[in-house]
Amino acid sequence: MDTIILMKNQIEKVLEWEDVIGSVEEAYKQFSDEKVILPPVISFEVEKYSGEIDIKSGYDLIDDVVGVKIASGYANNTENYGIPNGLATIILIDVRNGVPFAIMEGGLITDMRTGAAGAVSVKYLANPFSDKVAIIGTGIIARMQLEALSKVIQLKEVFVWGRNDENTKRYIKDMQKKIPLNYTAFTDLEQCVKKADIIITTTSSKEALIQSDWVKPGTHIACIGADMPGKKELDPTLFERATIVVDSIEQCIERGEVQHAINNGIVSEKNLNEIGEVILGNKQGRKSESDVTIFDSTGLSIQDITTAKKVVAVLKDNKDKVLANLI
Repeated sequence: MDTIILMKNQIEKVLEWEDVIGSVEEAYKQFSDEKVILPPVISFEVEKYSGEIDIKSGYDLIDDVVGVKIASGYANNTENYGIPNGLATIILIDVRNGVPFAIMEGGLITDMRTGAAGAVSVKYLANPFSDKVAIIGTGIIARMQLEALSKVIQLKEVFVWGRNDENTKRYIKDMQKKIPLNYTAFTDLEQCVKKADIIITTTSSKEALIQSDWVKPGTHIACIGADMPGKKELDPTLFERATIVVDSIEQCIERGEVQHAINNGIVSEKNLNEIGEVILGNKQGRKSESDVTIFDSTGLSIQDITTAKKVVAVLKDNKDKVLANLI
């Protein structure tokens, strides 16, 4: 039994945004419909080397596939080694016999499915007239968020805030080529946030960046950066006046943006709904035009699995595929 080995250059030729967004939407439904088993995330914070390693896994009960992703983030990889700061490998295993039928580069899938998560939240939770987005952060995830968002909503203006002015300018220059819109760089985060209909946060901050009174009624916020205990981008009191939707209640309480509001008694678990339930129509999302909605995304392994399965389906008959016998 052969294992297909897939490189990044092969994946990027076939993976389209529409497919990834569809896969992520399906993953959310599958998770909330209890058609997947997700063990707890295993995380290692490697302070010595300014890095972290996460292991996420899941059992897709529909297709009898177990997926395992080993992902890492190292702040100095590019500078020290000339390799990406974020790396990942995905393994898909046939549950019927335990054979790994695919091993693939997982960084691109991770980046795109993370971008798609924000886009899906906008599709189901943002006001339909929203056309001004504030992107907080300028890294690869900030880029993927805007690319995916442009596939689900008609944007007019993009407001960008980053800690480094040069990185902000580079972000705008690069994204302008891909998505020609009106871009504005902000050094004042408060003004950036106040002008936006949609806010997408993508930083690794451990201190609140966005204050509650900066956020106008009707705004949708997609919190993408907080995915480990201690990370924090929002003033926790903001949750008190918001409708809160998460990818996984259990996971977000432990490692999502909402962890701080929960730990401080501002909101409780009963205030949280999962986006899969909203998509399925079992729970309400936005309640009114003036409602502030917050989507807390920590990332689910089923997102990787559904997207990776799609890639394998497309490339399994490719003449350039690499096969290995690991048994």
